[in-house]
Amino acid sequence: MSPAAGLDDGGRDECGVFAVYAPGEDVAKLSYYGLYALQHRGQEAAGIAVSDGRHILVTKEIGLVSQVFSEPRLAGMDGHLGIGHVRYSTTGGSTWENAQPAFCSTPSGGGLALAHNGNLVNTADLARLLGPAGDKCATDSALLAELLARGARGCLPGGQGADVERTLALACAQARGAYSLVVMDERTIYAARDPHGIRPLVFGTLGQGGWVVASETPALDIVGARYVREVAPGELIAIDDRGFRSRQFADPDPHACLFEYVYVARPDHRVGDRTMYSARRRMGEALAAEAPVEADLVIPVPDSGTSAAAGYAQASGIPYAEGLTKNRYVGRTFIQPTHTLRQLGIRLKLNPLRDVIGGKRLVVVDDSIVRGNTSRQLVAMLRDAGAAEIHLRITSPPVRHPCFYGIDMATREELIASRSDVEGVRAFLGADSLAYLSLDRLVEASGKPYDQLCHACFNGQYPIPVPDEQQEAGKDVLVALRAGS
Repeated sequence: MSPAAGLDDGGRDECGVFAVYAPGEDVAKLSYYGLYALQHRGQEAAGIAVSDGRHILVTKEIGLVSQVFSEPRLAGMDGHLGIGHVRYSTTGGSTWENAQPAFCSTPSGGGLALAHNGNLVNTADLARLLGPAGDKCATDSALLAELLARGARGCLPGGQGADVERTLALACAQARGAYSLVVMDERTIYAARDPHGIRPLVFGTLGQGGWVVASETPALDIVGARYVREVAPGELIAIDDRGFRSRQFADPDPHACLFEYVYVARPDHRVGDRTMYSARRRMGEALAAEAPVEADLVIPVPDSGTSAAAGYAQASGIPYAEGLTKNRYVGRTFIQPTHTLRQLGIRLKLNPLRDVIGGKRLVVVDDSIVRGNTSRQLVAMLRDAGAAEIHLRITSPPVRHPCFYGIDMATREELIASRSDVEGVRAFLGADSLAYLSLDRLVEASGKPYDQLCHACFNGQYPIPVPDEQQEAGKDVLVALRAGS
């Protein structure tokens, strides 16, 4: 979905993680700018942990990066290594306790800080494994932190107590689901990605001897780091004064999230030598070939529909125009928790340009439809502004299945495409026509092989089995367990 469609359609971003090891640099400010580049991945809370080699200081609050961190606060965070996190809650509520980085103490008197992007599917099993300690964990990230703490005490099978690298590998082996992690102790940065590589994670070099890890490449760019490669599925890396080290803790079975290509990632995020912008433009071109229509203008739903609309216009020969103007000073209001605010959000965020669209037959390009309520409002708003015809073109297939791997989709019952065919959805939205991009053409536009992508939200083929109890309870299975105990 575009940021507008997400206002009340129910598909939301997950989280963003950042880590930096850079002796001689101001890592608190580097982390601040890195998180700023990842703000689109989560707007509920932000946090940074730094270490000077002896002590870890964690600062986190509810709010945007710019609201949580000020110049004086950053100035008081000395260190040469750090990790950061921006959060959208897919498990656990939006509270200070659930903000990250999470911190746990170790028997040596030190500590470990952890930041996590993704969702685990075996949270119930992990909570039972951890016993009373697991009962206190409100999020899967807290479960991972507790696993690390237990491993640091030598309580995981095969654990060696103080060996954090081995402990982290063992904890990752216990986890099932999607996770891109950054972890730190007082001296070392660690990063790990689940064996399927569902959520993104990249790293690069910074100056002389510095390293940066982040969810997306723009976070490397903003701090001046040179992109090296992705963290491989099932890979664990460690960075400290001994340099860079890597190990495989599990055999890779890549299934990168296809929805990252459709919507989540920034358009300037790179996968190999390709950007999300070029992939989305190809989606628009493919959509023009699959779903042509006679029209006067192609307009995007800003911002994630912009590059696809340009591709549609070029391939179809229909002129491109900006028919909707966006208020750049309104955040992604779909993460506001109340229905009233979400209903108001589209009017806060988008306004039609009446002199552009009045009397015109429009092709309106958007990235996805989830619940359908906001798309319906959008169609009504364009009609009120004088559009003669509205032909919705969506750069992904119908979303029929919830995501259990870190994107907070609606439940199956709330997904409009799970209970209506295309004609039924079109009628509900009030559009003159509606067409979706086929899964085959979407995969082709991504540049990735079909069997190396997760497309479960489109076809229900989950690469990591989801336990029945989690499917029944939804993503907040930990909350459901507490309520039932």
